[in-house]
Amino acid sequence: MGEQLGRDELFGPSWCSPPDSLTLGQGEVHVWRASLNCTAAQVEILKHTLMTEELRRAERYRFQKDREHFIVARGLLRTILGCYLNTEPHQLRFCYGTHGKPALEVEPGEDTISFNLSHSHELALFAVSRGREVGIDLEYIQAHLADDRIAERFFSPREIELLRGLPKDVQREAFFIFWTRKEAFIKATGEGLSLPLNRFEVSLVPAKPIVLLSANGDHQETFRWSLQPLAAGSGYAAALCVEGHDWRLKGWQWAEWYSEAGALL
Repeated sequence: MGEQLGRDELFGPSWCSPPDSLTLGQGEVHVWRASLNCTAAQVEILKHTLMTEELRRAERYRFQKDREHFIVARGLLRTILGCYLNTEPHQLRFCYGTHGKPALEVEPGEDTISFNLSHSHELALFAVSRGREVGIDLEYIQAHLADDRIAERFFSPREIELLRGLPKDVQREAFFIFWTRKEAFIKATGEGLSLPLNRFEVSLVPAKPIVLLSANGDHQETFRWSLQPLAAGSGYAAALCVEGHDWRLKGWQWAEWYSEAGALL
Protein backbone atom coordinates (compact mmCIF):
# COMPACT_ATOMS: atom_id res chain seq x y z
CA MET A 1 0.00 0.00 0.00
CA GLY A 2 1.24 3.50 -0.72
CA GLU A 3 3.13 4.93 2.22
CA GLN A 4 0.94 8.01 2.52
CA LEU A 5 -2.35 6.12 2.51
CA GLY A 6 -1.02 3.34 4.71
CA ARG A 7 -0.21 5.62 7.61
CA ASP A 8 -3.78 5.56 8.92
CA GLU A 9 -3.28 1.86 9.65
CA LEU A 10 -1.45 3.08 12.76
CA PHE A 11 -4.94 3.37 14.23
CA GLY A 12 -5.52 -0.36 13.79
CA PRO A 13 -4.77 -3.06 16.37
CA SER A 14 -1.60 -5.01 16.90
CA TRP A 15 -2.29 -8.73 16.59
CA CYS A 16 -1.49 -10.49 19.86
CA SER A 17 -1.81 -14.04 21.10
CA PRO A 18 -5.10 -14.34 23.01
CA PRO A 19 -5.08 -14.98 26.77
CA ASP A 20 -5.92 -18.42 28.12
CA SER A 21 -9.16 -17.06 29.59
CA LEU A 22 -11.14 -14.75 27.29
CA THR A 23 -13.29 -11.99 28.73
CA LEU A 24 -15.26 -9.46 26.71
CA GLY A 25 -16.02 -6.30 28.63
CA GLN A 26 -19.00 -4.07 27.96
CA GLY A 27 -16.78 -1.41 26.40
CA GLU A 28 -14.57 -3.72 24.36
CA VAL A 29 -14.53 -4.85 20.75
CA HIS A 30 -12.34 -7.82 19.88
CA VAL A 31 -11.14 -8.47 16.34
CA TRP A 32 -9.61 -11.83 15.44
CA ARG A 33 -7.38 -12.43 12.43
CA ALA A 34 -7.00 -15.97 11.09
CA SER A 35 -5.52 -17.75 8.10
CA LEU A 36 -7.97 -19.77 6.03
CA ASN A 37 -5.27 -22.19 4.90
CA CYS A 38 -5.69 -25.31 7.01
CA THR A 39 -4.74 -28.94 6.64
CA ALA A 40 -7.34 -31.43 5.42
CA ALA A 41 -7.61 -32.79 8.98
CA GLN A 42 -8.26 -29.31 10.40
CA VAL A 43 -10.90 -28.59 7.76
CA GLU A 44 -12.63 -31.84 8.66
CA ILE A 45 -12.68 -30.97 12.37
CA LEU A 46 -14.18 -27.55 11.64
CA LYS A 47 -16.67 -29.07 9.20
CA HIS A 48 -18.20 -31.10 12.03
CA THR A 49 -19.08 -27.89 13.90
CA LEU A 50 -21.36 -26.68 11.08
CA MET A 51 -25.09 -27.06 10.63
CA THR A 52 -26.67 -28.66 7.56
CA GLU A 53 -27.53 -25.30 5.98
CA GLU A 54 -23.94 -24.11 6.34
CA LEU A 55 -22.69 -27.27 4.68
CA ARG A 56 -25.14 -26.71 1.83
CA ARG A 57 -23.82 -23.20 1.39
CA ALA A 58 -20.28 -24.55 1.26
CA GLU A 59 -21.25 -26.97 -1.50
CA ARG A 60 -22.44 -24.12 -3.68
CA TYR A 61 -18.86 -23.02 -4.23
CA ARG A 62 -17.46 -24.31 -7.49
CA PHE A 63 -13.86 -24.77 -6.40
CA GLN A 64 -12.70 -26.96 -3.54
CA LYS A 65 -10.42 -24.26 -2.12
CA ASP A 66 -13.35 -21.85 -1.86
CA ARG A 67 -15.49 -24.53 -0.20
CA GLU A 68 -12.77 -25.23 2.32
CA HIS A 69 -12.23 -21.55 3.07
CA PHE A 70 -15.95 -21.12 3.73
CA ILE A 71 -15.92 -24.11 6.08
CA VAL A 72 -12.87 -22.78 7.93
CA ALA A 73 -14.33 -19.28 8.27
CA ARG A 74 -17.66 -20.54 9.62
CA GLY A 75 -16.03 -23.15 11.81
CA LEU A 76 -13.65 -20.63 13.33
CA LEU A 77 -16.52 -18.21 13.89
CA ARG A 78 -18.35 -20.90 15.86
CA THR A 79 -15.20 -21.82 17.75
CA ILE A 80 -14.40 -18.22 18.71
CA LEU A 81 -17.97 -17.46 19.80
CA GLY A 82 -18.02 -20.72 21.74
CA CYS A 83 -14.92 -19.62 23.66
CA TYR A 84 -16.67 -16.46 24.85
CA LEU A 85 -19.94 -18.19 25.68
CA ASN A 86 -18.43 -21.39 27.10
CA THR A 87 -20.49 -23.35 24.59
CA GLU A 88 -19.58 -26.12 22.18
CA PRO A 89 -19.29 -24.67 18.64
CA HIS A 90 -21.82 -27.07 17.11
CA GLN A 91 -24.44 -26.09 19.69
CA LEU A 92 -24.62 -22.47 18.58
CA ARG A 93 -27.68 -21.46 16.56
CA PHE A 94 -27.82 -18.49 14.22
CA CYS A 95 -30.71 -16.34 13.06
CA TYR A 96 -30.64 -13.74 10.31
CA GLY A 97 -31.93 -10.21 9.99
CA THR A 98 -34.14 -8.89 7.22
CA HIS A 99 -31.13 -8.25 5.02
CA GLY A 100 -29.15 -11.31 6.06
CA LYS A 101 -27.02 -10.11 8.98
CA PRO A 102 -26.29 -13.10 11.24
CA ALA A 103 -26.90 -13.07 15.00
CA LEU A 104 -26.95 -15.66 17.74
CA GLU A 105 -30.30 -17.25 18.49
CA VAL A 106 -30.80 -17.04 22.25
CA GLU A 107 -33.60 -17.24 24.78
CA PRO A 108 -34.85 -13.98 26.35
CA GLY A 109 -32.46 -12.88 29.07
CA GLU A 110 -29.74 -15.27 27.95
CA ASP A 111 -26.20 -13.90 27.63
CA THR A 112 -25.26 -13.09 24.04
CA ILE A 113 -22.76 -11.13 22.01
CA SER A 114 -22.78 -9.36 18.66
CA PHE A 115 -20.42 -10.39 15.91
CA ASN A 116 -19.55 -10.03 12.27
CA LEU A 117 -17.08 -11.72 9.94
CA SER A 118 -15.42 -11.19 6.59
CA HIS A 119 -13.04 -13.35 4.61
CA SER A 120 -11.11 -12.78 1.41
CA HIS A 121 -8.40 -14.72 -0.39
CA GLU A 122 -6.47 -16.43 2.45
CA LEU A 123 -7.51 -14.40 5.50
CA ALA A 124 -10.55 -13.96 7.73
CA LEU A 125 -11.45 -11.29 10.28
CA PHE A 126 -14.00 -11.72 13.08
CA ALA A 127 -15.39 -8.85 15.17
CA VAL A 128 -17.00 -9.58 18.54
CA SER A 129 -18.68 -7.16 20.95
CA ARG A 130 -21.17 -7.01 23.77
CA GLY A 131 -24.05 -4.55 23.79
CA ARG A 132 -23.28 -2.84 20.47
CA GLU A 133 -23.52 -3.68 16.78
CA VAL A 134 -20.39 -4.26 14.71
CA GLY A 135 -19.55 -4.68 11.05
CA ILE A 136 -16.26 -5.70 9.48
CA ASP A 137 -14.99 -5.97 5.93
CA LEU A 138 -11.81 -7.44 4.48
CA GLU A 139 -10.79 -7.29 0.83
CA TYR A 140 -7.84 -8.72 -1.04
CA ILE A 141 -6.54 -5.94 -3.27
CA GLN A 142 -6.96 -6.89 -6.94
CA ALA A 143 -6.16 -4.39 -9.65
CA HIS A 144 -8.90 -5.49 -12.06
CA LEU A 145 -11.63 -4.77 -9.50
CA ALA A 146 -10.55 -1.17 -8.88
CA ASP A 147 -12.41 -0.04 -11.96
CA ASP A 148 -13.71 3.49 -12.70
CA ARG A 149 -17.10 2.06 -13.67
CA ILE A 150 -17.43 0.30 -10.31
CA ALA A 151 -16.45 3.48 -8.48
CA GLU A 152 -19.02 5.51 -10.42
CA ARG A 153 -21.72 2.99 -9.56
CA PHE A 154 -21.04 2.61 -5.84
CA PHE A 155 -19.17 5.73 -4.65
CA SER A 156 -20.59 9.19 -4.03
CA PRO A 157 -19.58 12.07 -6.33
CA ARG A 158 -17.35 13.51 -3.59
CA GLU A 159 -15.62 10.15 -3.04
CA ILE A 160 -15.06 9.73 -6.78
CA GLU A 161 -13.58 13.22 -6.98
CA LEU A 162 -11.21 12.49 -4.09
CA LEU A 163 -10.23 9.13 -5.57
CA ARG A 164 -9.42 10.61 -8.98
CA GLY A 165 -7.45 13.42 -7.36
CA LEU A 166 -4.97 10.95 -5.84
CA PRO A 167 -1.75 9.91 -7.60
CA LYS A 168 -2.32 7.05 -10.03
CA ASP A 169 -0.04 4.71 -8.11
CA VAL A 170 -2.22 4.83 -4.97
CA GLN A 171 -5.69 4.93 -6.54
CA ARG A 172 -6.06 1.15 -6.49
CA GLU A 173 -5.37 0.94 -2.75
CA ALA A 174 -7.59 3.95 -2.10
CA PHE A 175 -10.44 2.25 -3.97
CA PHE A 176 -10.32 -0.73 -1.60
CA ILE A 177 -9.92 1.49 1.47
CA PHE A 178 -13.13 3.29 0.50
CA TRP A 179 -14.86 0.01 -0.31
CA THR A 180 -14.07 -1.71 3.00
CA ARG A 181 -15.14 1.31 5.05
CA LYS A 182 -18.45 1.50 3.24
CA GLU A 183 -19.04 -2.27 3.44
CA ALA A 184 -18.22 -2.31 7.17
CA PHE A 185 -20.83 0.40 7.74
CA ILE A 186 -23.69 -1.32 5.91
CA LYS A 187 -22.81 -4.61 7.62
CA ALA A 188 -22.90 -2.96 11.04
CA THR A 189 -26.29 -1.36 10.40
CA GLY A 190 -27.67 -4.67 9.13
CA GLU A 191 -29.08 -2.97 6.04
CA GLY A 192 -26.71 -4.61 3.59
CA LEU A 193 -26.98 -3.47 0.00
CA SER A 194 -30.54 -2.28 0.64
CA LEU A 195 -28.65 0.90 1.55
CA PRO A 196 -26.89 1.84 -1.71
CA LEU A 197 -23.19 2.48 -1.24
CA ASN A 198 -23.44 5.83 -3.01
CA ARG A 199 -26.03 7.12 -0.49
CA PHE A 200 -23.43 7.73 2.21
CA GLU A 201 -19.83 8.91 2.39
CA VAL A 202 -16.72 8.03 4.35
CA SER A 203 -13.48 9.96 4.71
CA LEU A 204 -10.06 9.12 3.34
CA VAL A 205 -7.57 11.38 5.12
CA PRO A 206 -4.09 9.94 5.75
CA ALA A 207 -2.98 9.62 9.39
CA LYS A 208 -6.39 10.63 10.74
CA PRO A 209 -9.28 8.55 12.13
CA ILE A 210 -12.05 7.69 9.67
CA VAL A 211 -15.13 9.88 9.68
CA LEU A 212 -18.60 8.96 8.44
CA LEU A 213 -19.33 12.13 6.49
CA SER A 214 -22.97 11.46 5.63
CA ALA A 215 -25.48 8.64 5.93
CA ASN A 216 -28.46 8.65 3.58
CA GLY A 217 -29.30 12.24 4.48
CA ASP A 218 -29.54 11.47 8.21
CA HIS A 219 -26.96 13.62 10.01
CA GLN A 220 -27.75 12.03 13.39
CA GLU A 221 -26.76 8.65 11.99
CA THR A 222 -23.23 9.89 11.30
CA PHE A 223 -22.70 10.35 15.06
CA ARG A 224 -24.06 6.92 15.97
CA TRP A 225 -21.23 4.99 14.35
CA SER A 226 -17.45 5.01 14.47
CA LEU A 227 -15.11 3.59 11.83
CA GLN A 228 -11.68 2.06 12.36
CA PRO A 229 -9.07 1.04 9.77
CA LEU A 230 -7.48 -2.36 10.30
CA ALA A 231 -4.00 -3.43 9.22
CA ALA A 232 -4.96 -6.96 8.21
CA GLY A 233 -1.80 -7.70 6.25
CA SER A 234 0.15 -6.90 3.11
CA GLY A 235 -2.11 -6.85 0.06
CA TYR A 236 -5.33 -6.43 2.05
CA ALA A 237 -7.60 -3.55 3.02
CA ALA A 238 -9.91 -3.82 6.02
CA ALA A 239 -12.18 -1.70 8.18
CA LEU A 240 -14.33 -2.03 11.29
CA CYS A 241 -17.56 -0.15 12.06
CA VAL A 242 -18.83 -0.03 15.64
CA GLU A 243 -21.97 1.40 17.20
CA GLY A 244 -20.98 4.24 19.53
CA HIS A 245 -17.61 5.76 20.33
CA ASP A 246 -16.81 4.74 23.92
CA TRP A 247 -15.14 1.41 23.16
CA ARG A 248 -11.68 -0.15 23.21
CA LEU A 249 -10.23 -2.34 20.50
CA LYS A 250 -8.21 -5.51 21.04
CA GLY A 251 -6.73 -7.56 18.21
CA TRP A 252 -6.11 -11.30 18.55
CA GLN A 253 -4.23 -13.59 16.19
CA TRP A 254 -5.88 -17.00 15.88
CA ALA A 255 -3.59 -20.03 15.93
CA GLU A 256 -4.82 -23.55 15.28
CA TRP A 257 -3.96 -25.88 18.14
CA TYR A 258 -5.10 -29.46 17.96
CA SER A 259 -4.70 -32.13 20.57
CA GLU A 260 -3.59 -35.63 19.67
CA ALA A 261 -7.21 -36.70 20.05
CA GLY A 262 -8.19 -34.27 17.30
CA ALA A 263 -10.09 -31.81 19.49
CA LEU A 264 -9.86 -28.13 18.64
CA LEU A 265 -8.23 -26.27 21.52
